[in-house]
Formats: sequence, structure tokens, C-alpha cells
Amino acid sequence: MRVAVVGATGMVGEVMLQVLAERNFPVTELFPVASERSIGKEIEFNGKPYKVIGLEEAVSLKPDIAIFSAGGGTSLDWAPKFAEAGTTVVDNSSAWRMDPTKKLVVPEINASELTKEDKIIANPNCSTIQMVLALAPLHKAYKMKRVIVSTYQSVSGTGVKAVQQLANEEQGIKSDMAYPYPIYRNALPHCDVFLENGYTKEEMKLANEPKKILSDDSFSVTATAVRIPTAGGHSESVNVEFENDFDLTEVRKLLSETPGVIVQDNPDTNTYPMPIYAHQKDEVFVGRLRRDETNPNTLNMWIVADNLRKGAATNAVQIAEYLVANELV
Repeated sequence: MRVAVVGATGMVGEVMLQVLAERNFPVTELFPVASERSIGKEIEFNGKPYKVIGLEEAVSLKPDIAIFSAGGGTSLDWAPKFAEAGTTVVDNSSAWRMDPTKKLVVPEINASELTKEDKIIANPNCSTIQMVLALAPLHKAYKMKRVIVSTYQSVSGTGVKAVQQLANEEQGIKSDMAYPYPIYRNALPHCDVFLENGYTKEEMKLANEPKKILSDDSFSVTATAVRIPTAGGHSESVNVEFENDFDLTEVRKLLSETPGVIVQDNPDTNTYPMPIYAHQKDEVFVGRLRRDETNPNTLNMWIVADNLRKGAATNAVQIAEYLVANELV
């Protein structure tokens, strides 16, 4: 496979290269692609140096697959150009997620919907991926009616500037601010920009994307997304009301048998998911499973994942793996 990684010098792009190497993706030629200011820089992949190239050159090389993590504007402009050249694009931005002509894919749930005709494939939002992976088997078994989610999201979800802001504030250094307020010893109920309805873009992604991934709009999702001073890993408190009743032992069994999910749920031993456990892991960790005693057929759960890996890079690479395995590229 001739593979382009667009945004190769960015935080997620670097993790994408790492994941491609770790998972032994069949890369025969690699084209690291970035903005003009990075052209000519060298990056390393599988122990070899590669020169960063620009978007125009990358399109002209007609790679088999292009994995994008370069922002929505770049994706809107350039993904169609790659697609026209015959390249299959897996895009990590929000640009194509809610486009009705594009698939929104979490491989464990809906990769089987992909065909050779899908030349631009959307990677869901990081918070959506971990939530929907844990909810999918439960929805199948008990049918969800309503989901209430509050997220506790790492600064790494914002990018390198935010990671630097936290590091500087921890050391008492004044520097550029990625956020309107300090993040050290603070929590900001503000992920992405505010919309006219009072919700942020991140909260609306959580509300809309699960319905598309599960091909079902019979349930509703409402979200509050919060940025906290952790360096990596997103956490979510999820309250889900089902149409049918459930047994907690069966819920644990269903989740334990779900590919990509690890159950960590034993209050007696203080066993529950935390970002430090999820760091550099590809799985989604689920725990604190308990009935909501105020509402029938309702479950409370806590979901944690590494937002740069399963929440972004790993999910995109898994889509590419599915395409290769099923000869769709």
C-alpha cells in the first residue's frame, strides 16, 4: 500500500505514524504530508527518514490511501482532489462526518457498510468513538431511549498549544493561551466553540454522530463537554435509559465480549477506568456499572479511552486495515 499521512507533523499525525508502524500496516511507500512551512522537514517511520512533502505533490503521486488529520478546511479542499485521483481518504476532521453521502465509521460497529465506491470515509469525533463502542452492544440488547453524557476531556484533544499551556502553568510560566482561562487546577465547561443553541460543537457532535454510526435516530443524546487538566485520555460519565430492562451481570458479560472494550469494574478493589490506565492503549475501558436508582431501565457507566489513539489515529488505521483486508482499495 502506498500511504499518505496528511498532517504528519501534527500531534495526531505523529500518533498515526506510530500506530501504522506498531500494527505492521502494509506500507510499501510512505508520503508524509504537511503544510508549506513543514515541507522538506524529515520525519522517521520504521527506522527510516522521510522528507515531508506538500499536498499538491502528494495528490500527483496518487497514493492508495490518504489518512488525513489536518483540520476541516484542509479536508474540505483536498480530500475531493485525492478522491478524484483514485485515492481512498480516511478523514479525521469533522468536515465530512455529517455529510449524508459519506460513511461515518467505527470499524467494530459498521465497517461492513464500506464499499469500493466510498472514496472519502469519515472518522468520528474522539469522544463519540469511545462512547458508541461501549453503547453499541447494549443498544442491540436493550434498545436505548436517551443518553446523558458529561465528558472530562484531556488538553491533548485541543492540540500541542494546549498541552504546552498546561505544562507552562504547572511550572508557573506565563505563555500563549490555547484557552480563554487557565487550565491548571481548573475545569472549563467549554470544548470547541459555542453555537446559537448554547451548546458547543463538541457537545453537538456527541448528540448527532452516534445516530449516524448506529443507523438509528430512535434515541436521543444530550451532552456537556468539559476540558480538564489531564495530559492525555478522555473520560465520560454516561447515563443511558433503555426501553427494556437489563441485568447487570449480563451487561458486564456483553461488554467483556465486545471487541475493543475492557471492563474494569470492581468497587471492592477500587478497580475502575482512569486516563493513566488508558494511556497509549487502543482499547476503550468501561466501569462504575450500576443502576440509576431514580429511573427505571437506566444504567450509569464510566468510559475512558486514549483520545489520540482509539479516539483518532487507531480508529483511522483500523478503517484502512479493513479496506485492505477486504480489497476495497
